[in-house]
Amino acid sequence: MKALLSEIEEAVREEAASGGTRLSPETTDDFERRYQRVLKAGLAANPPPERTGKKGRPKQSKGKNLVDRLDNQREAVLRFMHDFRVPFDNNQAERDLRMVKVRQKISGCFRTKEGAAAFLRIRGYISTVRKQGEHVLAALEGVFTGDPFVLALQG
Repeated sequence: MKALLSEIEEAVREEAASGGTRLSPETTDDFERRYQRVLKAGLAANPPPERTGKKGRPKQSKGKNLVDRLDNQREAVLRFMHDFRVPFDNNQAERDLRMVKVRQKISGCFRTKEGAAAFLRIRGYISTVRKQGEHVLAALEGVFTGDPFVLALQG
């Protein structure tokens, strides 16, 4: 699955680099079929647990849970293949949260809700400025000089 998803990511990256906005229907169909084959192989390697006579559902293996999740969440997993605006990974989201965790580790907590809200508002502003390709220090300076960076909404 990892190799297939990496291959899809590479195809999306190449298509986007050449100015494309979507993969051809034949290519996406091929990737979808291959995704299904990998899931089928994963299910064969991680069959559902057999009933033991105990009450309740039998515990599934981690591999079976992963195969089930990849099957049930297929649309979300492959969204990056159909919509080039969706990133392949969530590294940016993880980086956005990291600073909050670092802040908590250093001080132990936020002392007030207002302090936490202010910190998060500033971090959110900085994150948005970065994602829009603007200079963070210039944008922060603009806040204090009355000329803040304002995100242009796309309609």
